[in-house]
Amino acid sequence: MKELIPKNEYGLFADKKDIVRVDSLYVAEFFEKNHKEVLRDIRNIAAPNSGLSKEFAERNFAPGSYKDKQNKKRPCYYLTRDGFTILVMGYTGKKALRFKELYIRRFNEMEELIKSLVKARTEFPLLTENIKLLHEKPKPYHFSNECDMINRIVLGKSAKQFRLENNLEKGTSIRPYLTEVQINLIEKLQKVDIGLLVAFPNYEDRKRHLEWYKQKWEEKINE
Repeated sequence: MKELIPKNEYGLFADKKDIVRVDSLYVAEFFEKNHKEVLRDIRNIAAPNSGLSKEFAERNFAPGSYKDKQNKKRPCYYLTRDGFTILVMGYTGKKALRFKELYIRRFNEMEELIKSLVKARTEFPLLTENIKLLHEKPKPYHFSNECDMINRIVLGKSAKQFRLENNLEKGTSIRPYLTEVQINLIEKLQKVDIGLLVAFPNYEDRKRHLEWYKQKWEEKINE
């Protein structure tokens, strides 16, 4: 399965549809179970006579494969949060409960990262890929900081402040509410920032260069 965000140390990753999934191999490892047993449990849960709908089973238990130490292809599954929840319901004990809590937190963290990534992709599409290149394991703030920096330079405020002032719901894209001049400048700064992300990893250095570019651009259009 193609990954938007690569697997972390818990086997969690985001697929190309922005869905957080966990590799069954990692579930077996963390819950101290044989992977064959986990595969058996998943197949029993997803079986036609299990009581789950076919649609639910296909959406939440995606079949996959990996190569073992002997380079042989072996089966695995990629579980969504719902699939994971149903699977581990039957895993009991204090240690299992701790791992359930751990994975719930990690699912939450990955989902927050995806929200930031989707927002960046929507409002700052040209920057998203370079941010992912700059940070091996990008965090939500890597995207939000870059978005806010450009918004503050152009608008004098963050997107959150803009939404509050304009009575927009949380998560609403602000682009439809900007002027043509503002959108044009944001897009220009995005293009400049693509190169700056590689040349100047330091946030403050990029900010100074972008502020200088904005000043020069405004001087030019006001001539």
